[in-house]
Amino acid sequence: MVLAAGAGRRFGKPKALVDYRGTLLVDRAARVLTEGGCDPVFVVLGAAADEVRAKAELRDVTVVSNPDWNSGMGSSFRAGLAALATESEDVAAALVLPVDMPGVTAEAVRRVATHAAPEALAAASLEQQRSHPVLLGRAHWRGAAADALGDAGARRYLRDHEVTLVRCDGVSEGFDIDRPADLGSG
Repeated sequence: MVLAAGAGRRFGKPKALVDYRGTLLVDRAARVLTEGGCDPVFVVLGAAADEVRAKAELRDVTVVSNPDWNSGMGSSFRAGLAALATESEDVAAALVLPVDMPGVTAEAVRRVATHAAPEALAAASLEQQRSHPVLLGRAHWRGAAADALGDAGARRYLRDHEVTLVRCDGVSEGFDIDRPADLGSG
């Protein structure tokens, strides 16, 4: 699941529409999940959703609209989990990737995804620190969604539960794109 609904206020436009090395961040994130073995892939849109749909490729993904995107990432996380639960009853776990982390690779996704199970909680680890992507087994969706308020996403839920850290040093980078100056990262 790609979280791509924000307005990107610090950036000056929605990050889903940011070009990074010739590809929109939203398409890059969706491709990384697909190449990492995720199926289905859901992309949560909100701010400028019509423009993102018009400009992005969004190949082989299910687009989820978050009308409450302005309330923060938590609402996008909840919208994505709700859509995934409704449309994909056989999915054991959700792997979550914010749109603004182009340093995450398909190999990191594969490593974290190997832990997919209904009871699992796992996340990429970079330099022994939790990073993205994050995997939440289906048994955790309800609790994680209830804790996802404002811009926190699943952060509080993950802090209060044991999370398996999956070493991704050397195959992924944890930087995010918050401002135009960050485009030189990675």
